[in-house]
Amino acid sequence: MSRIGRKVIAIPKGVTITTTDGLLSVKGPKGQLAQQIPSEIGVKIEGETLSFTRSGDEARLRALHGLSRALANNMVVGVTAGYQKKLELVGVGYKAEKKGKWVQFALGYSHPVVFVAPPEITIDIPLPTQVTVSGIDKQLVGAVAAKIRSIRPPEPYKGKGVKYSDEKIRRKAGKTAGK
Repeated sequence: MSRIGRKVIAIPKGVTITTTDGLLSVKGPKGQLAQQIPSEIGVKIEGETLSFTRSGDEARLRALHGLSRALANNMVVGVTAGYQKKLELVGVGYKAEKKGKWVQFALGYSHPVVFVAPPEITIDIPLPTQVTVSGIDKQLVGAVAAKIRSIRPPEPYKGKGVKYSDEKIRRKAGKTAGK
């Protein structure tokens, strides 16, 4: 069996999990998430635990077994604790400013870049050079953070750009390094 798929998910207090016609729905204090589970994967809710089984032993089913369990665990963590990604703006004059529902970035272009986040995502700016993306859907939080980073990815010579707070930029030597 799949090592990930065979692990049991503990259901915390205040979280309700329901399954109807292959749709796994998780509701908690921060919100509600739903995910379609393949029909070959069985979902079993027993007391305060959630487990997954598979109908066969083909490679596709083994992969779906672990994937289904991981997605369900991400939903449980999301509705209880939530997810967040921190970004840093590195460069002279690089800054972010929140204006209502959208964020305006000054990233060295000739114009300010306006970014509008989906309604499920919260963007906070504790400092002008720091951006925090948070929400209950792990996939959406990562996608929005990646979209912000793609506006001006970090470059390897001076390290300027938008980077994740835990990201290490591999620096290159310039043209004069060989002399």
